[in-house]
Amino acid sequence: QVQLVESGGGLVQAGGSLRLSCEASGSVFSSYGMGWFRQVPGKEREFVTFINWRTNNTYYADSVKGRFTISRDNAKNTVYLQMNSLKPEDTAIYYCALNIGGFYAATRSYNYWGQGTQVTVSS
Repeated sequence: QVQLVESGGGLVQAGGSLRLSCEASGSVFSSYGMGWFRQVPGKEREFVTFINWRTNNTYYADSVKGRFTISRDNAKNTVYLQMNSLKPEDTAIYYCALNIGGFYAATRSYNYWGQGTQVTVSS
């Protein structure tokens, strides 16, 4: 059984930075990589970024490209999301999830999800 636990969310002013962490327990080796999504109440969950375990390639939504960086620490079974130059529109609950195959930006490609961590950016 896989468990994902996010941490690092909080309140920050526009232009500030936060680093989110997603610690995985259990077997993640059958998955293809880890993704981050975000969701605002009343809206669909939105793709943010993805890292492929085998190639280490990373992919980003246009809205965060150049501001957010995904990385991993294999020894700690942890994936990070460094968020810089934050904007009020980045306010959302952020989720990490394991990709089991398929298009990295589609929620249907993910089977395990964390509980989410709130990020609030004030203007």
